[in-house]
Amino acid sequence: MTASVATAPGGTAGAALSVLPGVLRRALGWADAHRAGFVLPVDVLEPHTEVNRTLKPLGELAQLCTTISRSAAPHTPEHGTAEDLITFAWDQVHAGDLLLELLRGEPFAAYPYEIYAAFAGYGLRNEGFERLAGTLSATRGWAHTEQQANRELGLINSERRVGTAPHADAGDVLARTWLGGLSEPWMFEGPSGYALTHTVFHITDWCCEPERMPADMDAYLRAWLPPWIDGCLESRQWDLTGELLAVAAALPGPPPTDLLDAAWPALATAQAPSGAVPETGPTLQAASPGDAGRGPGAEPDPYPFLACYHSTLVTAFAAALSLKRLTAHRTDAAPVDTGAAV
Repeated sequence: MTASVATAPGGTAGAALSVLPGVLRRALGWADAHRAGFVLPVDVLEPHTEVNRTLKPLGELAQLCTTISRSAAPHTPEHGTAEDLITFAWDQVHAGDLLLELLRGEPFAAYPYEIYAAFAGYGLRNEGFERLAGTLSATRGWAHTEQQANRELGLINSERRVGTAPHADAGDVLARTWLGGLSEPWMFEGPSGYALTHTVFHITDWCCEPERMPADMDAYLRAWLPPWIDGCLESRQWDLTGELLAVAAALPGPPPTDLLDAAWPALATAQAPSGAVPETGPTLQAASPGDAGRGPGAEPDPYPFLACYHSTLVTAFAAALSLKRLTAHRTDAAPVDTGAAV
């Protein structure tokens, strides 16, 4: 039987904290050991280059490591690794100059802007990019770009990070999302699940500002995250499980400790000794949740890079957030070197 929340109703108190430090360490270590997979090709600016295989992974590395660095305590190896990976990614885009060239070539495209915003959220800036972005974001074409509501929220959050005026009201856009409409919970499935998680990421600035979440959405998510996560674990949707756990860690107020204690040991079983977590399906060479002694690279990597890089980054992202929230709010937890900032 596949591990799930249902196998441990309520979870064992402290179970999440017992596995999270190792999960975070291995997942982030995997990303550090696989920098070659994030390296941009020399022809990245050519029309034939596949964005989803080049710039998208690098942008996700920068974005998720930015939140990890803001969540982990400064003295920990995890904080240092996250900062090193952000620096590596910034070097790959030539301190923003490559993104400026992309924006010049595709002034109608949002993805160079969104990738740049990931670095801007960390404090890395490129004057030329921001000057051109300010001009483009003031155009009628930019304001009327047609896109899904959760994607538009991402652009609004990127505008806020870069420092330009939002092209639309975030509240109005939020109301048009699947989550904003408090949709019937039994209508949840894969695409709506990812739309939901990214809506939360964008309104909370990638889970770093939970207080920006409306109260009705907080209550809705607290009620329905447990069965949704249970279903994802049962169907081996490891990537979506990780994103939903990040959402759980981004709820304002006390974290849902019962849910985190039940779900994290289940997700930890999907992590290979190398630190990799597959996006979906059966797991290979899964590590024991308590096997914190294994370092990344101790075993052969069981998955191709593109089949696990996102889910592994998401696992590290969600683990860092969960550690921070649990160590801040669970005063009864046994002392543990979690690597989380309180």
